[in-house]
Amino acid sequence: MSPVEVLLEPLQYGFMLRALGATVVVAVVCALLSCWLVQVGWSLMGDAVSHAVLPGVVLAYIFGVPFAVGALVFGLLAVVLIGSVRVTGLIKEDAAIGIVFTTLFALGLVLVSITPSEVDLHRIVFGNVLGVGTGDLLQVGALALVAGLVLVLKRRDLTLYAFDPTHAHAIGLSPRRLGSILLGVLALTATSALQVVGVVLVVAMLVIPGATARLLTDRFGRMLVLAPAISASCSVLGIYVSYWLDVSSGGLVVVTQGLVFAAVHLARVMIRGSSTRQSRLPTPGVPATAGRQG
Repeated sequence: MSPVEVLLEPLQYGFMLRALGATVVVAVVCALLSCWLVQVGWSLMGDAVSHAVLPGVVLAYIFGVPFAVGALVFGLLAVVLIGSVRVTGLIKEDAAIGIVFTTLFALGLVLVSITPSEVDLHRIVFGNVLGVGTGDLLQVGALALVAGLVLVLKRRDLTLYAFDPTHAHAIGLSPRRLGSILLGVLALTATSALQVVGVVLVVAMLVIPGATARLLTDRFGRMLVLAPAISASCSVLGIYVSYWLDVSSGGLVVVTQGLVFAAVHLARVMIRGSSTRQSRLPTPGVPATAGRQG
């Protein structure tokens, strides 16, 4: 089979076109948000919100409303609860996150056990990108569009908040409000990504692209370009390979992103090691013991 046939054959099927469209849209918006999450240090928050939406999804199935509604409500609820526990100062932030998201996730499991015939737990937890319908695609696109627009329109304020919240407050911005906006976008993004990769793998899409871009550049503006480009490319490659190997599409998308991160990280380690060795070499014309004299 020629390379052109390998490229074009999957595009003959509607489910593959919808899968590619949904995955690329989700990958781009997740990658954009991941840049801020990595910078602020909220990677665990992405894990918390993605797991905390499970009971909302189950309740949405039970009452016959779009699952995105229930997921968004519980995603925002998780953010509010974490903030409420954290603001008291009685326990640290990581403990508050762990308590809230594990409790809500466990509640979701209880609800699933009560209505096993109503809910496809496998689809919720692991996603089903190849099963995305036209309505699902529109739903994912709408949520991603809102999240993306907020990030783009507020990018300067959010960037200042991520790097120097004290300065943001000094010039009249509210760090608490900006943090709330970022968490709200996180809830929206996690909800849109659920349909593609499920609860378990959402956190990877919210962390890996930003972390990879951070290894490639120190400039945040470039990160906002590199992260979506890397994430979208890995998504397309992962979907194609999963089609030919007949394996989990969402899982392979995340594995591809992880392999790219590993390659970039290894390259950075080797470059840094080479630079360190070069700096230790004696300067031409200067005795090697000169630096130890005196």
